[in-house]
Amino acid sequence: MNTPGLRGRTALMVPVAVALLAGLDAALVLLGLPAPVTTQRLPDVHGALMVLGFVGALVALERAVAVGRLLGYAAPALLGLGGLLLLSPLPLVAGRVAQLGGAVALVGLYGAVWRRQAAAAVAVQGLGALMAVGSAVLWLGDVPVPRLVPWWVGFLVLTVAGERLELMRVAAPPPVAERGVVGASLAFPVAAALALLWPSVGYAALGVVLLVLVLFLVRYDVARRTVRATGLPRFMAVAMLAGYAWLAVAGALWLVGGPQLAGPGYDAVLHAVFLGFVISMVMAHAPVILPAVLRRPLPYRPLMYGPLVALHLTLVLRVAVGDARDLPVVVQVGGVGNILAVLAFPVVAALSARAARRPRPGPATVDGHPDRPVAVTADPATGLPTTATGADEIPGDDRAPSRPPAARQRAQAGAPGRPDPAEVTA
Repeated sequence: MNTPGLRGRTALMVPVAVALLAGLDAALVLLGLPAPVTTQRLPDVHGALMVLGFVGALVALERAVAVGRLLGYAAPALLGLGGLLLLSPLPLVAGRVAQLGGAVALVGLYGAVWRRQAAAAVAVQGLGALMAVGSAVLWLGDVPVPRLVPWWVGFLVLTVAGERLELMRVAAPPPVAERGVVGASLAFPVAAALALLWPSVGYAALGVVLLVLVLFLVRYDVARRTVRATGLPRFMAVAMLAGYAWLAVAGALWLVGGPQLAGPGYDAVLHAVFLGFVISMVMAHAPVILPAVLRRPLPYRPLMYGPLVALHLTLVLRVAVGDARDLPVVVQVGGVGNILAVLAFPVVAALSARAARRPRPGPATVDGHPDRPVAVTADPATGLPTTATGADEIPGDDRAPSRPPAARQRAQAGAPGRPDPAEVTA
């Protein structure tokens, strides 16, 4: 079955970009600062725009590309549409229903992956998608946004945990590594349900689960090895390890402080997870995910450290000073810095991609064709170079040949468990 070409995939990126910009605009409103656009509903949909409309749709699009089935693109399409509907004058229920449909379709994508390769890493990510469905159902039932936060956290944290679990196998960890990640992942929805029914116990349990998950991820993640490398592998490792640190902060705040549903504690937990952890992971994987989706090169540049460092420094200012000491002005300064850092990364990425498209003298060739240069990228799991040898792996070639082997596709997309086990190469 035919799948969308470059134009179709680019079109699906448009609602993702709109959700990001609208979500950042809403962040200014919530900070009590002037914003380019102000509407009455914008602050209310800020969380859903960022979690499901932006990150969720981006994750679903990458999964749909990896699965390679036309029906799979319903997930990013519905999640993106849901974000647009939330911004429209239509009743909020329209956007909520669309996002619920997108979350259900994402579960179906993981089901397709599971039928190809039944692996623990796929199960963990599928469980995360089920938590996205749970959050959409709860929001459709008018559950307040602060009560939805554990479900949104579970969706994104388990998605990343599943990806990292797959790449852990490069370092051949002991069986306890997989058991620890899977066990903590299974406990997450239980703790989230407890947080709804018995908050004092549920949020403490969420804190414990997050800390245990961080412990296993940091202990066995290949990022501990690749952080000593250079170039892209090191950049990815730095971003991921910094993200784990913020996830531990959120876990500690839930464990010690209990339910955080408003005020400085709520702001600290929310942004420790969604900025410190999630956006850091987005920055880490962008150089391999976006080329896999758009078939355009996005080479690593040292300048990418600028937005990453700015994000974490301004988040420290916001959380460790503004929230910790209840200083609203400092929270505002840190929040504006967060927004600028998030906006700066796409600018740096666009400049990097534009520079990569400039012709270079004497390129390497494939099959004697000088207009088909060899694309050399770094495997984010091992830090070793990988060379594209087929048309599907050549940035800019939008033809539709067969999908690349599993190991290479995981390295390009930063996501586990795509093709049949028979495709996996040593």
